[in-house]
Amino acid sequence: MFIDKTFHRRWHNARTSVFAAALAAATALGAAAPAHADPDTITAVMHSGLRVLDPIITTAHITRNHGYMIYDVLIAEDENFEPQPQMADWEVSDDNLVYTFTLRDGLKFHDGAPVTAEDAVASLKRWGERDSGGQLIFDVTESLEATDEKTITWKLKEPFPPFLETVAKQSAVPPFIMPKRVAETPSSEPIKEYIGSGPFVFVEEEYQPGVSVTYEKFADYVPREEEASWMAGGKVVNVERVKWVTMPDAQTAINALVAGEIDYIEQPQFDLLPILQGSPDVTVEVRDTLGYQTMGRMNFKHPPFDNVKIRQAALMAMSQEDVLGTLVGNPEYYSVCGAIFGCGTPLGDETGAETLTSGGDIEGAKALLEEAGYDGTPVVLMQPTDVTTLTAQPVVTAQALREAGFKVDMQPMDWQTLVTRRASMSPPAEGGWNLFFTNWMVPEISSPIVNPMLNGRGDEAWFGWPDDPKLEELRAEFIAADSVEAQKEVAKRLQAYTLENVIYVPLGQYVPPQARRNTITGMLPSPVPVFWNVDKTE
Repeated sequence: MFIDKTFHRRWHNARTSVFAAALAAATALGAAAPAHADPDTITAVMHSGLRVLDPIITTAHITRNHGYMIYDVLIAEDENFEPQPQMADWEVSDDNLVYTFTLRDGLKFHDGAPVTAEDAVASLKRWGERDSGGQLIFDVTESLEATDEKTITWKLKEPFPPFLETVAKQSAVPPFIMPKRVAETPSSEPIKEYIGSGPFVFVEEEYQPGVSVTYEKFADYVPREEEASWMAGGKVVNVERVKWVTMPDAQTAINALVAGEIDYIEQPQFDLLPILQGSPDVTVEVRDTLGYQTMGRMNFKHPPFDNVKIRQAALMAMSQEDVLGTLVGNPEYYSVCGAIFGCGTPLGDETGAETLTSGGDIEGAKALLEEAGYDGTPVVLMQPTDVTTLTAQPVVTAQALREAGFKVDMQPMDWQTLVTRRASMSPPAEGGWNLFFTNWMVPEISSPIVNPMLNGRGDEAWFGWPDDPKLEELRAEFIAADSVEAQKEVAKRLQAYTLENVIYVPLGQYVPPQARRNTITGMLPSPVPVFWNVDKTE
């Protein structure tokens, strides 16, 4: 598929104008004395503003990041993908049916109450209703109970080999531990109290939804003694406060970083990296070499994508190279990849992705759309306007779908509005949707157990809600596989089935760099940006 040259030229000219304006502004700011930020506060511009505060009811990364600031987890994944003790140590029975967790000493919630096993049990049960991997574990759970103040006993009806890896997962959705009274909130409703036991305290009175959020060091937090590694180990807080501020304009954020008005940008716009790389006071670096997969998700509940042939036509129209080239620009930071589990991972396979990775097939999409009897039902495509890593996908894809014969209704909104709206099961004409794009860290989608989009449980599935017993059957086969080779065989069938039925559309991988003032040191090279173990110097 070839994108229209006029479209590419307009896109390039717009990006070039932004770059030139930012360069001039940054140069002017660089000539002035930098602002003196509070030495005890890290001020960060994250990839999105924070509006949803419940990290169990959404997979939004900004809410997950918020979760890690104020909550902790029983066990956590280290940089070798190995589960490690965090709030608790554990033992496993010889028959692999009983997991016993023992809470470590010194655990307190931010309101001063001790963390108990009952808090953990209530939190795990609520998590298990929402998380894809958690649902699989609770399918085979006989009982989960607090056997004393510090002991959690989890009994299974049959072995679940990836049990520890699933409970220790770092994302989408981590099983954060909350007070029992909070965790007893129905999983279909957001929590209304934000008390954790993690290294930072949420300063609710300073919270401005979508604008800024402030965290203070939790003085009573007792870090583990082990060295920090991803989400595991000692979470040592070296600053008094961390403040996230929203700057949806990329140029404004970059100018502020160069001038010393802020300390950190999680995901600077790719086009503007040369400005930051030219500043002697700023370091641009890749925090996580695994990177992200960008993808499209359709709504299975409503026309037109309740028809598999129409989903197939849409996939056939899409081109990874067009999306990635427009989104990132520099091939140094992206790679075409048709694997639903990510390229470079043990389960990576690209079966069925031929049109995606070879430039798309508009003519084939047109023919398939006609064969499917498409009646012109508009595709309501939600377009986030304030997240730099999600701006190109809707624009490029909308053009491809229109060329293939779809009628597209692209509706702009900020990312947090999209995150809220994607939970609506209403028809598109009544506030629902047909298609949106998002990004996943590669570890989040690297197996059938953790990949949220491979949940086929209808209304209990991830947004889009495919009701697909075959998908569930294949995931069960993967869990039951008795060797690595057998797992790979099932994963390959899952790859083919997913793309044939367009469970979702993988659109390739990219590695976003972060940018920080040189006064910020000690940031962990983890997929999730965290602010423990970080120092700020004069």
